[in-house]
Amino acid sequence: QLQLVESGGGSVQPGGSLRLSCIISGFSLDYINIGWFRQAPGKDREGVSYIRSSDGQISHANSVKGRVTISRDIANNTVYLQMSSLKPEDTAVYYCAADKHYSGTWYGLYEYWGQGTQVTVSS
Repeated sequence: QLQLVESGGGSVQPGGSLRLSCIISGFSLDYINIGWFRQAPGKDREGVSYIRSSDGQISHANSVKGRVTISRDIANNTVYLQMSSLKPEDTAVYYCAADKHYSGTWYGLYEYWGQGTQVTVSS
């Protein structure tokens, strides 16, 4: 059974940084695509970044471009989301998701989800 566990969320001041981790178990990161999503209260789930298993291609949403980096550690089956220059509007629950076939920012096409980790950006 494929499982995802996020960690690394917390409270930071504007301009701060956080690194979120997503540990995958039950399936090799070599063969599965990973996306990071976020959902703020009262808003739809939004795609943040994704990384494709076949070639490592990555993409970021325009709202975070230049402030976020997605990376993977295949040996440890972990995907990271490094976030910097955080803004109050980045406040949300952040989720990682996995799918064996789809890579992109449409959350409806990811089959597996973690439980989420809260990120709060506030002064």
